[in-house]
Amino acid sequence: QVQLVESGGGLVQAGGSLRLSCAASGRTFSSYAMGWFRQAPGKERGVVARINWSGGTTYYADSVKGRFTISRDNAENTVYLQMNSLKPEDTAVYYCNANRGSANYWGQGTQVTVSS
Repeated sequence: QVQLVESGGGLVQAGGSLRLSCAASGRTFSSYAMGWFRQAPGKERGVVARINWSGGTTYYADSVKGRFTISRDNAENTVYLQMNSLKPEDTAVYYCNANRGSANYWGQGTQVTVSS
């Protein structure tokens, strides 16, 4: 079982930056691939970025490439999402995800609102 707690969301003006954090419980954090997903009102939840267990491989949705950076600190059981050059269309609830095989865990989400 993995418990995930996101933090760092908030209200920011377009062009600004935010850094999301996701703290994970348990001693097996380093064995999980981690990801950030987001869900805007009236839309389905979709992947934003993912990172493998070691941090050596990352994936980004086309809409955030070059603006967002995912990273992890296995010693601190934490995954981060640095978000720069934010746009109003980035407004959503951001969720942290841990995945290992068929095991899939979600955090409660953190709201990010970008004003124009």
